[in-house]
Order: sequence, then C-alpha cells, then structure tokens
Amino acid sequence: MLDPRLNPYRRDIAAKHLQGQVEAMHFVDGVVMEVIEPIADVRREPAHEAALDTQALKGERVTVYENSDEGWAWGQLESDGYVGYLSANALAPVGAAPTHRVCVPRTFGFPGPEIKLPPMIALPMSAGIDIVRETDRFALDAFNWHYPLAHVAPLYKHAPDFVAVAESFLSVPYLWGGKSSLGIDCSGLVQVALQQAGIAAQRDTYMQERTLGEQTSLGDLRRGDLIFWKGHVAIAIDATNIIHANAHHMMVFREPVTDAIARIKTSGSDVTSIKRIEKRSNP
Repeated sequence: MLDPRLNPYRRDIAAKHLQGQVEAMHFVDGVVMEVIEPIADVRREPAHEAALDTQALKGERVTVYENSDEGWAWGQLESDGYVGYLSANALAPVGAAPTHRVCVPRTFGFPGPEIKLPPMIALPMSAGIDIVRETDRFALDAFNWHYPLAHVAPLYKHAPDFVAVAESFLSVPYLWGGKSSLGIDCSGLVQVALQQAGIAAQRDTYMQERTLGEQTSLGDLRRGDLIFWKGHVAIAIDATNIIHANAHHMMVFREPVTDAIARIKTSGSDVTSIKRIEKRSNP
C-alpha cells in the first residue's frame, strides 16, 4: 500500500500518475503553484483546527490537485513529497524560481537600504527568494525588498556543518509539525539543518530513519549521527551530548545522550537505530 503522506490519493480523488496503483473516483493532473507566505501550514484535514503535519516555506512549489470552495488546496510539496491541505491564499501561480535561500534562523526584508525602516516581511530559514541584485550590504528581490546579504545564500552554497545549523535553533519552542524558529519539532529540525548542508531529507521521523545514513552504534557516536526512537530523533553534538526538539523540555534542547536515553526509556521507547550521514562539502 502506498504511503498517503507521500502519495496524493484519497477515495474520491488522486493524482493521475497513480492511476492503476490506487483506487479513486477521479484521477486528475495537478497544477504547480508557489508558496507566497513566509510559512504555510500543511494540515491533515481541510480545517484550521486539524492536526499540523508540516509547514511549507516561501518559494516552495506545490502540485495542487484540488481547490475547495472553503479555501483549501490539497496537494503535494515538491521539496519532500509531503501531501496535505494548505490555505489556498498562501499559494499563487509560479513565478521566478528562487535563486537564494535564507541561511539564518530568521531574517527581515526591508523596503530600502536602511535597517531602521519597518520590515515588509520576516522569513524563516530555508525560505526561497529570487534575488535580482546585490549591493555591499543587501540582496534585493523583484519587489526591491532588501535582505541583509549575510542572511541569504545562493542555492548552490551549502553550510559546512549541519549540526551547527541545528545548534542555531537552541531554545526555539517545540511545535508539532513546525519547521521554523517560531516553533519546530524533532524531524523538522533534522530536515531544515540537513537542507542547509545540501542533504535532502524526508519529513517524518520514520521516513528519515528508513532513508538516511548508514547504521552505526552508540559506542561509536560521532558529531552528526542521528539517534532514533519510535517517533523521535536527535542529533549527536559529540560522543556524549545531543540536540533535539522535544516535548519534555518544550524546546530545542542540548543534553547528555545518557540522560535522554534513560528518560525516553521510562516512557516505553528504546533507541531503534543510530545512523551516520555522509558529510558533503560545498561545490
């Protein structure tokens, strides 16, 4: 059975490319749209009170298979293949492709070359921007909004250490389904940090455990290793400490790995695997 979180199908409608693989009343071609809000919530059902599964960030592409009269778009994110419901107001026809991404936890876009001006937008890490011009201090988009030059990076330029990226989120509040410095969950932290290092990662913990890295052991724990429990993941800072977004501390927290393993074990979960990710350098 295909995973419905990664394959756009329901009983009433499905993506046309899944015809013959799933059962549905209608099969349709999708329309590619662009996320224009800084953060767009992706929900499990078309309701604002529905569970938050993940978030899409500005500049991401979404293939939309259905638009409802209530203002919901049902579609699939291009970046990691996640399927869910977004507010249709967060989407627009595709414009110019992003050339840069935000490389700090959060940045502002100012209406001119002066940081004392009230910002026009606040963008989270990994949001995509089409930069058309640079000055010695700012990167400018097509709206002439000015982003601090040090806060954006060309898409081809990658962070050398994804653990350091994760550490920049220390004390950010825990938010189930979150992917920004306003709130983030354990697998969101891993995904965003790896993305900055040029390493693609799927969204949920079980997906990451299945697809990322090679198996290693706790006795050989190194910086950058991922430690998995059922429904949880942490990043090793070194042989004895980890960083993770967790509901116990309700934030991104650094702690000894032995403390985390003992605490999580009392809730009924043992470590299920430890994965080592191949390091990549900038091109």
